[in-house]
Order: sequence, then C-alpha cells, then structure tokens
Amino acid sequence: MGLSPDELSARVRKGDPRAVARAISLVEDGAPAARELVGQLHRHGGRAFVVGVTGAPGSGKSTLVDQLVATVRGAQLTVAVVAVDPSSPFTGGAVLGDRVRMGRHSDDPGVFVRSMATRGHLGGLSQATADAVAVLDAAGRDVILVETVGVGQDEVEIMRLAAVTILLLVPGTGDDVQALKAGVMEIADVFVINKADRPDADRLMEAVESSLALRQAGAGEWQPPVLKTEAVRGVGVEAVWAAVGRCREHRGVHDRAGRERERWASRLRDSVARRAGVLVAERIPADDWARILSEVMARDIDADAAADRLLARAFSGRGQ
Repeated sequence: MGLSPDELSARVRKGDPRAVARAISLVEDGAPAARELVGQLHRHGGRAFVVGVTGAPGSGKSTLVDQLVATVRGAQLTVAVVAVDPSSPFTGGAVLGDRVRMGRHSDDPGVFVRSMATRGHLGGLSQATADAVAVLDAAGRDVILVETVGVGQDEVEIMRLAAVTILLLVPGTGDDVQALKAGVMEIADVFVINKADRPDADRLMEAVESSLALRQAGAGEWQPPVLKTEAVRGVGVEAVWAAVGRCREHRGVHDRAGRERERWASRLRDSVARRAGVLVAERIPADDWARILSEVMARDIDADAAADRLLARAFSGRGQ
C-alpha cells in the first residue's frame, strides 16, 4: 500500500483495517514516514479507553484478554488488542502469535488484534506500542487492550500507557509472594487471582489484601479490588470488566487531570531520551564513537561522562 502519510492517515481515521495494519507496521519498523503519520494521528486521538493487562508469564493474560474482548463486544463496543510478545532472537519478530490464539474473533470487524515484538526493549512494552495505540485510537476503536510480555517488576511501564491496569497473579507458582515484593503492587488498579480453582487461591487473595491494607491511601484515591477468575471458563470476567469501569469513573471524578499529566510527562521524557539517542547515532561518526568507547573501556572516563561528551557533540558540535 504505497500511500503518503496524509493518505494513510485519512484511511486510518475512517477505520480501514488494512490501513490500520499498514500504519502499525510502519511505526513498528521505525519507517521514516512513521513520525509524520503519528504526529497527524495524535491530533485525532484521545477517545479510546486503554486498559493494560500484565502479569507473570503463564498467568493467563491472553486467555483473560480473549474473554474481555467477548465482554466488550457484548456491550456493543469496538475493541483492539495489542499483544506485546517476546522477540524472536533470530528475526526480531513476535513469537507467541496472539492472533492465532484469539482466532474466534477473526470474523468480527469490531475486533482488531495485533501482536508486536519487544525487540529487546525492557519494561514489558515495545517502543512502538504507544504509537500503535495512537493509531488504533485515531481509527475510532472504543477500547484498546494492551497485553504486556510479562517480565515482573519491569512491567511498570504499562502505567504510562494505560488508563487502567489489571495485574494477574496465579496461586501456587511461587511467583505470588515475590510479586508482592517486587514493586508491581503499585501498578495495579485491579488485582486478579486467576486460576482461582487452585487450592492456594484463597491464601494468595488474603496475602494481596493484607499487602494493600498496609498502603496509606490518600483522600479520594482509588482502592484496588482483588477479584478471582477462572479465565479459561470465563468465570469472573464480567466482574473484572465492571471493576475496570468503576476505576475509570472514579478517576474521571477525582484525579483524571493529575493522572493524565503524569502519564504524558513520563511519555514525553521517554520520547526526549529516545530522540536524543537517535540524534547521537546520526551525528557522531563511527570512528569517534569507537574512540570514546575505547576510552570508557580503558577506564579513562566513565560511561556518564562519555554520554555527556556525545550529547554535547551531537547538539552543539562541541565536547571534544
């Protein structure tokens, strides 16, 4: 589809699924036209409800997301899924194939599913995920579900993208208590004990509730509920979606502006850091880069000092 950014943007905003898929491919590949395209689409977004689903590998995230898709469609809303998968070490592509797992929705035009590779990016999200969400937002999707790769405490990045975040925990895996210590407690707006038919489900639920009870909640602050599901059978999924809706309403009343500002501030900082890296790569000759690297390896300067020199050269031509 050899379209200009203007033409592609227009088709995306009409909800053309082929154009949406093409636009996401552009941002995922880092194509030159991607920046202009995302810039145009950003002005037409802000309506979609973005929900993050995170948790350790094997916790049942994809199964829950599949059930949530059915629940959202039952409410006559359109939905998109961005499933961030681990990268193949050989191709850099996504390897889990959520589009195959959610095949029952393949004939529904109200559902769009896309797998994206992390490509080595920490934090449980790929760098292009936010841009993919912007594309889907501009395309008019009512709800966007973002499923993260599941890498423990680095998953806090989902807070910067989603309006509401669901954290899945699974009893009896040995990861439940560790999760409570790893800092991921702060990212969740809704806690879900999945595979609740297992014997240790009640114990895990009590542990999560006890941990939450130790937190000092501010006035008007959302109190995360702890719910049980058996996602494979769809048990408890509607209650999860109802809790997500209550959290959204609560934030809209109490702290929407503050939360939105915090999320966009984080994303702006990420963008500045990313653009600085690109400029350094573009403006520093390979020989100079190799020379500074050699100085770091020889312990003549440390990495932070070397970074200062590279940035100074990239932005002002100085820093020798």
